[in-house]
Amino acid sequence: MSHYPDAILKLITSFSTLPGIGRKTAERLALHLLHAPEHEAATLAADIIELKKSVQICATCFSLSDQEKCRICIDPARDHGVICVVENPADMAAIEKSKAFSGCYHVLGGALSPIDGIGPDDIRLAELFGRADPGPVREIIIATRTNVEGEATAAYIMDRLKSRHITITRIASGVPMGGDLQYVDPLTMQKAMEKRYGY
Repeated sequence: MSHYPDAILKLITSFSTLPGIGRKTAERLALHLLHAPEHEAATLAADIIELKKSVQICATCFSLSDQEKCRICIDPARDHGVICVVENPADMAAIEKSKAFSGCYHVLGGALSPIDGIGPDDIRLAELFGRADPGPVREIIIATRTNVEGEATAAYIMDRLKSRHITITRIASGVPMGGDLQYVDPLTMQKAMEKRYGY
């Protein structure tokens, strides 16, 4: 790849640092931008700079926002008595796309993982417990992932909040609609069996 000019090599290296972008994809992106109209490259560069300058963390739910509080937290049409706890903004976006939830959120910024040195003080648990006031809050829905870290985080939250007069629920998990049982991983199958229901 050393036959490329230094400017292209620098851009390939920059793209390669992005998650999910390998060297070949980085090379394709760099060459695409080289041959793209100048205004397209300028718009991309301006959008990246604007992203870094304008996006911040919501002061209430810790989601991404372009103001002090995000659009969901200031929306009077949302149910502020129900808080859905997620690990990151991408999980929140997935729930919003489903249009199945009309409450508010709390973004933890990760999950408990003692093996990686991530304890209760390293994610936004204290802030969640501070928000969990049984007056305005009726229910907390825990929507952490169903892996070991997500389950440990859910268990920790449930244990800490069990003495408060708030309904604590966990999103259902298990075999997806149309899923073939032979391809379902053991943890998902375990959860499906635990959360089975009658007719």
